[in-house]
Amino acid sequence: MAEEEDGAAPTEKIIRIQRVFINLLDTYSSRNIGKFLSNCIVGASLEEITEEEEEEEESKSAILEASLAKLKEGTFQIVGTLSSPESPRPNFAVETYSIFSREELLLRLLECDVIIYNITESTQQVEEAVWAVSALNEEIIHFEKRKVFILVSTVMTWARSKPLDPDDAEVPFTEEDYRRRKHHPNFLDHINAEKMVLKFGKNVIQNIIDHVPKIHYLVAVDESVHTLEDIVKCISKSTGPGKIQKLPKENAFLTKDLTQECLDHLLVHLRMEALFVKENFNIRWVAQAGIVENISAVLREYKQSRGLLPIKICILGPPAVGKSSIAEGLSKYYKLHHIKIKDVISEAIAKLEAIVAPKEGGEEEGEEEEEEENVEDAQELLDGVKESMEQNAGRLEDQYVIRFIKEKLKSMPCRNQGYILDGFPKTYDQAKDLFSQEDEEEEEDVRGKLFPFDKLITPEFVCALDASDEFLKERVMNLPESVVAGTHYSQDRFLRALSNYRDINTEDETVFNYFDEIEIHPIHIDVGKLEDAQNRLAIKQLIKEIGRPRNYGFTEEEKAEEEQRAAEERLAREAAEEAERERQEAVETAQKIARWEEWNKRLEEVKREERELLEAQTIPLRNYLMTYVMPTLMQGMNECCKVRPDDPVDFLAEYLFKKNPETQ
Repeated sequence: MAEEEDGAAPTEKIIRIQRVFINLLDTYSSRNIGKFLSNCIVGASLEEITEEEEEEEESKSAILEASLAKLKEGTFQIVGTLSSPESPRPNFAVETYSIFSREELLLRLLECDVIIYNITESTQQVEEAVWAVSALNEEIIHFEKRKVFILVSTVMTWARSKPLDPDDAEVPFTEEDYRRRKHHPNFLDHINAEKMVLKFGKNVIQNIIDHVPKIHYLVAVDESVHTLEDIVKCISKSTGPGKIQKLPKENAFLTKDLTQECLDHLLVHLRMEALFVKENFNIRWVAQAGIVENISAVLREYKQSRGLLPIKICILGPPAVGKSSIAEGLSKYYKLHHIKIKDVISEAIAKLEAIVAPKEGGEEEGEEEEEEENVEDAQELLDGVKESMEQNAGRLEDQYVIRFIKEKLKSMPCRNQGYILDGFPKTYDQAKDLFSQEDEEEEEDVRGKLFPFDKLITPEFVCALDASDEFLKERVMNLPESVVAGTHYSQDRFLRALSNYRDINTEDETVFNYFDEIEIHPIHIDVGKLEDAQNRLAIKQLIKEIGRPRNYGFTEEEKAEEEQRAAEERLAREAAEEAERERQEAVETAQKIARWEEWNKRLEEVKREERELLEAQTIPLRNYLMTYVMPTLMQGMNECCKVRPDDPVDFLAEYLFKKNPETQ
């Protein structure tokens, strides 16, 4: 980080509006730097920050974001480049520039009071940063006012630094140790860029602009002392079951999801401390204690920025209507946890038994820390569960079921990704006990208002499946015996469960009434009218109502498998269509040949019949000619041959007229 200034200009009065250039404003870190500075006031970091001002600053942050692009007296005007011409301009930026010539870029840099080059995300920007500081150094004699050049570099330029104390590797590096830093082999260009900036001038960002410190090199880190394992455990506990898997370093290089740059960062072992920043700068910290203590805020920002919002669904309906099959289909499509009452109870009992079981000597400390319930409470709860099941013929009382399901819905996987609750709650009271606020001391008069419910676990979508009793009975009767055996689909149990469901849902207060009262209106689907044994139409209709997935979605491997599966299905479908088309053509050809043969056969038959008819019709005429015409005609022709008249035709006609037997 360096300052470029005219040698004749001593300390200069702070400029009330400063133009700040930041490279690649559409990348993550540069965008956040620009967004932060656009909310800052020039010179504000020179004043001490009180707790009241810090709270007021946080309360006004939302208002400031609404007017990011407005130019005000005393603010920073943010300009910069974009990595792609198609990238949209950030709303906090006054101007953005696409890729152009170095001459034009230099003119833009000379217009700015502060130039910030971030080389942490794009290695291609290292060369441009070196060129920029060199070009500005050549123009320093023409500067009319002070300019500050800040290079935001990476910790990888310290990656191979030897410990300050060989006997104590935890002694932190500070700004004063920058000359002893050793870079990672893959980050040679980064450390050369740092050396170039230090060579041309003197040396978090708002403070550097306001203070212009004389120190040449600044280290900016938070005050956490957590290891990478601590961070990974915290992320796993906050987003999942809290379990982690340790891999040998050799196996890490075989992981396809980790690039070489990621591996370089993950394998760094450094302890650093920002002494100068902590002692001299007035910083409005967002996460001063580090990521572990502020994991909730980090996850909230992460989910909002990427649209990773959980989807919570509850599917209800009579027995055999298809709740489980539909829930299974939706859980695969939306990548949700399919919660079944039986599985939740079994899992909870197994967990309690594991807690009260005697611990073996080789158990890890981490697993002991994760278990919050003590053995006595777990044993008491387990005894109550077993007693309840013995007294109710294997069935568990609602208080235990609701407790176990509520714990499941509040688990990190369900909170982060979402869930599909299959067939529970069944009654109004169960729904009220399950989704009500736990800290509610006494019920108040909520007439005309929403019931107090726990938004963290209450479903967003409630699907009410239904069908006629005749349809459900016929569906159960058509099930294979192997499926029916040992389930509630046996005749007596099914009819009893169906009757119980109908009785419960004819009362004034049903489970659907509860959701209506808290303004979560159920999606009603009549499965009987869809006439789809696989419930695919019902699943498609629910997907249309719920919308596109908005949680973690598919991994790259799953996307590739899905694309391959779709391609195989398309090829199979095209092959089947081609085979069907060839079959149809063969059938049509055979039919044409058969019709042609039949037509020829009929044609020959018609011709034969015509000949026979013609012959039959010519017999009388032939007999008449042979009897009355031919004798006289033969005589006339013989006479004509003898006489040889000049006009044989006239002679023959005259002869036939004279010799006509009828006239004689």
